[in-house]
Formats: sequence, structure tokens, C-alpha cells
Amino acid sequence: MHTYLILMVSFSSFLFFYAILQLTLLSNKRLNKRMNYYLSAKKKSKLDKRKFNAALQIQLYKQQMRSKVSKKKSKKLENMLRRAGVPLKPEEFILFRWISSLLMAAFFYLIFGKVLMVFLGAMLGYMLPIIWIKNKEKKRIQKFNDGLADMISTVVGSLRAGFSFPQALKTVVEESDDPISSEIGYVLKEMQYGSSLEDSLSELYERMPSEDLELMIQAILIQRQVGGNLAIVLDKIVQTIRDRTKIQRQIITLTAQGKLSGIVIGLLPVILGLVLFAIEPEYISKLFTNMLGIGMMIAGIISGTIGFILIRKVTTIEV
Repeated sequence: MHTYLILMVSFSSFLFFYAILQLTLLSNKRLNKRMNYYLSAKKKSKLDKRKFNAALQIQLYKQQMRSKVSKKKSKKLENMLRRAGVPLKPEEFILFRWISSLLMAAFFYLIFGKVLMVFLGAMLGYMLPIIWIKNKEKKRIQKFNDGLADMISTVVGSLRAGFSFPQALKTVVEESDDPISSEIGYVLKEMQYGSSLEDSLSELYERMPSEDLELMIQAILIQRQVGGNLAIVLDKIVQTIRDRTKIQRQIITLTAQGKLSGIVIGLLPVILGLVLFAIEPEYISKLFTNMLGIGMMIAGIISGTIGFILIRKVTTIEV
């Protein structure tokens, strides 16, 4: 019965959370739809002041939220959301974190019934969205880097077929998958709106920071200034990227054992302590009551952390 109650509360919290997001984060679409409805010549109904005032209050709240966020922090958060491919504004994401924090705090209180767990749930709900965004950002950038060599090969083939560079980028958009197609599509749209190729490629590098992409952009900009055969230059860059990827994979294979040893060193004391606590709680509890046990536990945590960090440093090789 208790399990069914928890499932019902979780499902109700999800529905409530989704309803709030629909009301707040998609308010621009709702407001535009209402404005088009009332400005249409075919509609003769009177303006619903209550609904219009509610939409206006939401917009004013979002403007206040935008003004409270500093420009530097807002720009950093905006770039992170763009890299992750999440269609949210910085103030909308901040509101999303606060709503997640409140719901997680209420959920923890319903499960455990303790005030202390409310703070733990609020902290967890506040941190989960940023962890989710950073994870999506990392995966999306990695996926872009994995397909960068094939993208440059497509550009090289199009240039050798007689296409111009913008036409080669259009071919990439048509033949590639996301995120390459969407990011190159943004570059073409910026160029159509009057932005130069240099500025568009610089914006692309800000959205997708990559050493290989920077190498390609620098080669394109240098070729536009001094001239030369761009197809040959990009072909050499493709070979360099493939060789670097090959070396990186070899390094990952050779350092896998060392990284696994670091994980074992970090988790073994924790797992062993939990096993001893499950077998003999009174025996292990002396570590938390005796001063000598507390000192040994602190020394073990510090030494284990230092060993884990040193192993990670040794097995991390940049190419």
C-alpha cells in the first residue's frame, strides 16, 4: 500500500510539474496565439481581460527574472543551453530549477516525513537540472566531434565538384545528422541574415568548442586571406583529425586499467564499510564514537581521495 501511495504521489508531482512548465516556459507561444486571435479581423469577440492580464503578469515576471540575472552569468548559461541543444532561455532554466527544487523537497517530505530531508530534497532538485544540462552538453559536443571528420570530407568532396563553400555547407546540412546539421544550418542562416563567414564560424566555435573545429576554422580564414586550394588544406586536416582520434582511442584502451584501479581504490573502503555495518553494526559503530576511530576514518578518507586524484592525473593524457 505504501508503494502504491508513493507511485501515485510521484505521478501527481510529475503532472503538476509539467503543467507549471507548460504555463510558464511556453507562455510566449500562448501569448502570441492570443494576440493573433484578438488581432484577426475575422474574430469579433471581446478581449478577455483576466486571461490577458495573467499572460501579461507572466511576461513581466520573466522580465524581472531576466534583469536579476547578471549579463555575464546569463550569457554563460545561454551558451551552455545552446551547446546542450535545449530550447530554453536562461531565466526559464532558472525558474525550472526552482520548481524542481520545490517539488523534490515536497516529494522527500512525503516519503521520509522529516524536515531535514526537505533540505536534502531541495538541494538535490536544484542540482539535478544543471547536472542534466552539463551531461547533455558533453554528449552533444562529443557527438559533434565524432562526426566532424566526415563533415569536412563532405565539404572537400563538394568543393572538388565545383561548389562554393556556402553550397558545400548546404550539402552538409542535407546529408548530416544532428547536431552537425543543425549547427551548420545556424551558420547558413546567420550568413543569409547578413553576417560574415568569419563571424558565423566564430559563433559556431563558441557553441561547439573543439580543437579540431578551431583548426578547420583557422584554415578556412587563412585561405580566404592568402588564397590557395581549400580542398587540399581541408583534406590534410581530415587526415590529422583521424590520426588524433586513433591515438586518443589507443590511449583510452591503455589507461583503462589504471582508471579502473582508481575507481576500486575510491569505492572499496565505502563498500567494505557498508558490508561490515550490515553484518555487525556494533563493531563498526566504534569508528563513529571513539576519537581514535574518527581520526582513522578521516585519515582514510583523505588518503583515499589523494590516491584517487593522483591515479586520475597519471591516467589522463591529452593529445
